[in-house]
Amino acid sequence: MIKIWSVKKNEEAAAKKKPKMTAAQLRVQKDLTELELPDTMKTHFPDPADVLNFTLTITPDEGIYKGGQFNFTFAINPNYPHEPPKVRCTQKIYHPNLDLEGNVCLNILREDWKPVLNLSSVMVGLQYLFLEPNPDDPLNKEAAEDLRRNRQSFISNVNTSMRGGSVKGERFDSVLIRS
Repeated sequence: MIKIWSVKKNEEAAAKKKPKMTAAQLRVQKDLTELELPDTMKTHFPDPADVLNFTLTITPDEGIYKGGQFNFTFAINPNYPHEPPKVRCTQKIYHPNLDLEGNVCLNILREDWKPVLNLSSVMVGLQYLFLEPNPDDPLNKEAAEDLRRNRQSFISNVNTSMRGGSVKGERFDSVLIRS
């Protein structure tokens, strides 16, 4: 004979052991299941149980940064989606919208963030920065000025920096894909 009370107690004990998901975790889980990334973008979860911290790799297949591989960390706080994720580039690269510490200047990560935006919006925005760097909203003012004044010089400096060379006395990380 089945003892209903003991079965119910076992279910309650199991439910208590299983941690509840926060609203941020639920929303991130939803964003990730709806994510349709192009071949030029890949996510990686160092800890599969932690959906709030992961990396994104972007490998542009066109534009000035073609041939490079760029890694970003995503740290999503408990107030997501009411606050944007914290996104940083893990490599030092020569880009008007990324500073030398990896901070990202993307409007939807700051003043234009709205809770209706999702992780896909941020990822597409990051990819767009590699296709069309924006010198009018810079974090790296030297790179922005270089792009505004002389596009060919800027492209040359990007190529040098992507190989791990120095630009204006600053050494950059090699981000070229080894084939």
